[in-house]
Amino acid sequence: MKAAQLAILAFLMLGFNLHSQEISDTSFGKGLINFTAKDSSFSVKFAPRIQFRSETSWDYDDGNYEDPEQAFFIRRARLKFNGWALTPKLKYNIELGLSNFDISGANEFTGDAPRYILDAVLIWNFYENFELWAGQAKLPGNVERVISSGDLQFIDRSILNSNFNIDRDIGLQLHHKINFGKEFVLKEKFALSQGEGRNITVGNMGGFQYTGRIEVLPFGEFEKEGDYIEADLKREEIPKLMVGAVYDFNNDAVKTRSNQGDFMLLENGGIHETDITTIFFDAVFKYRGLSFLTEYAKRDADEPLARRSNETNLPDFVVAEGNAFNIQTGYLFKNNYEIAARYSMNDFNEITNLLDRKVYTLGASKYIVGHKLKIQTDINYAEQNGKQDKISFRAGFDFHF
Repeated sequence: MKAAQLAILAFLMLGFNLHSQEISDTSFGKGLINFTAKDSSFSVKFAPRIQFRSETSWDYDDGNYEDPEQAFFIRRARLKFNGWALTPKLKYNIELGLSNFDISGANEFTGDAPRYILDAVLIWNFYENFELWAGQAKLPGNVERVISSGDLQFIDRSILNSNFNIDRDIGLQLHHKINFGKEFVLKEKFALSQGEGRNITVGNMGGFQYTGRIEVLPFGEFEKEGDYIEADLKREEIPKLMVGAVYDFNNDAVKTRSNQGDFMLLENGGIHETDITTIFFDAVFKYRGLSFLTEYAKRDADEPLARRSNETNLPDFVVAEGNAFNIQTGYLFKNNYEIAARYSMNDFNEITNLLDRKVYTLGASKYIVGHKLKIQTDINYAEQNGKQDKISFRAGFDFHF
């Protein structure tokens, strides 16, 4: 804990030292510190972020909704550093998490240490439109997950993402882009990763994870990479569409949700391994304030059940096989208020004994300085196995230098 605090303090001291020497013109939302060395040998942008949330929920039981339960919490608190070294073709990205939600998940495989590091990656544009990534970063999975949590049009992501995403991992990625004519764009992204998620310290326990994502943009690229920002803040003047497909294969996976979920530990000290395949299809559309996002996910495993011993037929671990669907749309008015609606569902395979779920969401946002300073609220109605489950009301703000 003390080591992490000292590291954060060192970053802050560096930032203030840079600020005292030289700083470029900047404004709110473009980083607390935005510095480039006089000799152009490096640059650094430092941007802290806070996400506050209030949630009130009513559980449904015995034909009635129970008394509400209410909570306030800091959903995310993060420090982000990015820039380049020696040349703008060699970029870096570091993101540290400070809230309990950010650092939770410590276990023997993370050295029993909080998981402070979210991103720590070098990005080398080594030839034309080719980029090589090395380090820990988000895998090229479903679009909703790759979109930053600070760029969402709802308080948080959907239940498809909660149960099927492949999140971050440690390894290598290769990104490439091809332009056909004036508008048509094809993007390819490939990753070779360890397959156990972020901040693992004990080495590779199973096999490797292989991820490939293809994106087609038939009408050209979105303004300011708007396909990875929810809400049409740039008000695209012509229709823009991105269609993507992902294939992810985790060889000898050791977690219940590919590189996410619980480690499938056995009584003899071993660990259950099984091949897990996850596929995604998604699309993003924007035009003059109207935004649309949809996703489909499916996960399968060769051996989904894991037993600690032969004394019982009941599995101790079950891979969360099944499929999920998410669709959402929003309209941004010229005064930067937005209304949005979302429908999400999880449909797990019968063998998992997991409960299917549906969630209907209505949201409203006020973008004061885009996604950097915004106020949001949404109301959610959830069903579980076709029966009423709960209603929740959420509100909060994002503050991001």
